[in-house]
Amino acid sequence: MLDANLLLDDTETVVAALARKGVAEDTVLAARDALANRRSVLSELESMRAEMNRRSKEVGRLMAAKDPSAETERAGLGDLKARIAQQETRNREAEDAARQEMLQLPNLPAPEAPDGGEADNVVLRSWGRAEEEFRGTTYRPHWDVAGDLGIFDPERAAKLSGSGFALLYGDGARLVRALGQFALDLHGETYTEVLAPHVVRGQLMEGTGHLPKFADDAYNIESDDLWLIPTGEVPLTGLHQDEILDPEELPKRYMTYSACFRREAGSAGKDTRGLQRVHEFHKVELVRICTPDTVQQEFEQLLNDAETSLQRLELPYRVVDLAAGDLTFSSSRIFDLEVYAPGVDKWLEVSSVGNFTDFQARRGNIRYRVPGGRTAPVNTLNGSGLATPRVWAAIIEHGQRSDGTVEVPEVLVPYLGKKVIEPRG
Repeated sequence: MLDANLLLDDTETVVAALARKGVAEDTVLAARDALANRRSVLSELESMRAEMNRRSKEVGRLMAAKDPSAETERAGLGDLKARIAQQETRNREAEDAARQEMLQLPNLPAPEAPDGGEADNVVLRSWGRAEEEFRGTTYRPHWDVAGDLGIFDPERAAKLSGSGFALLYGDGARLVRALGQFALDLHGETYTEVLAPHVVRGQLMEGTGHLPKFADDAYNIESDDLWLIPTGEVPLTGLHQDEILDPEELPKRYMTYSACFRREAGSAGKDTRGLQRVHEFHKVELVRICTPDTVQQEFEQLLNDAETSLQRLELPYRVVDLAAGDLTFSSSRIFDLEVYAPGVDKWLEVSSVGNFTDFQARRGNIRYRVPGGRTAPVNTLNGSGLATPRVWAAIIEHGQRSDGTVEVPEVLVPYLGKKVIEPRG
C-alpha cells in the first residue's frame, strides 16, 4: 500500500509515477479524495471527543460545587454522545472506503526502471551459450523428449485434474525433487528454511498484493475462507504480519520449497504445451525483509543468489530489467531471469527478483523500531531460488541426446542418483 501522506501531500508525483504503470489519473484521485474524506471525518470526530472531555470535566466541576446547572449540562452530554456515535460510524465507513480505494493502487515504479511496456524491457546481460550457438542443430521440445522417455503424461494429468496440470513418473518426478533439494542446499547458509502451509488467510494474500487485484488468478477455498498459495512469497512475507521487529533482527532471510497454485485466468491459450505454463508447480522461494537503507544491497544479493542457481545448473540465461509498464502490481523494480530453451526456441522466465520497497509492509502492517521509539514499515524483497517447471523443461531440452536419453547437469547427479535419464521400464 502506498504512503497515504505522500498521496495526500504530493498527489502530482504519485499520478505521474503510476501513469508509468498505466494507472489512470482518475483512479489515483479517487483514492486521494477518499483519504481526504477520511482525514476530515476523523478530524471532526476527534474535535467532538475533545468537546466531550472538556464538557465532562466541567460537569464534574459543577457537581462538585453543587451548582444547580450541573444537571442541565449533564443532560446535554447525552446529545453529544449520540452525535459522537454517529460520527464513529461515519469514520468507520470512511476508513473502509479509503482502504478499498488504496488497495486498487499498485506500488510506485522505481525511477530507474525503464519507461514503456513489455516491448521496452531491457536485456542487461547474458550468461552461458549464446542463442545463436544453438542454430543448425535440431532440438525437440521437452514434452516430446519426456513423453518418449515415459516420464511425462499430460493426457492422464488432464484426466485427473483437467488442462494445465502435469503428471510426472519415475525420474521425471525425482528430477523435480532433486531440483528442490539442490536449491535448498545451495542457499541453506544464507536463508532460514521454512515449511509453511500451502493455504493462507485472505489477509496474507491482500498483504502481498495478490488480493483483490488477482482474485481471478487464485484458487479460493470458500468454505474456509482460505486461499491456495500462488507462491511461497505469501506465507514467508506474512510471517511477520502485524508485528514490530527490532532493527537488530533485520535483515531476515527466509526460503521455502512449496507447491504453488495459479489459475492463470488471463493466459488462456498462451504457451500451454508441456511445462511452460501450468496451474500447479513446485518452487523454492527466497524472501528478504530489511530496513530501507539496506534494501538495494539486499536486492543485489538476492539477484546473485537466483543467478547462482542457474549457473550451477549450466543453463544459459539472461537478466532482463522490466519496464515500468510491465512491472507486477506490488513491485517497484524487477529483474527477470530467463532461461533459453532450445526445444521451443524461447526464453522462459524462471525467476522474477523483485524489490517491493515498503508497499507490502504497509498492507501487512510489518514495522520495525527506529531511533526515538517510533516505528516505520520494513522493506520486502523476493525471488525464485528455483522454479521447477520451466527449469525442468530446460534441463530436458538441453540434456537431450541423439539416442533419446537425457543427460542431467553434474550438480544434480548426487540428488538424482544418476547422470542419464533413460526410458522408463
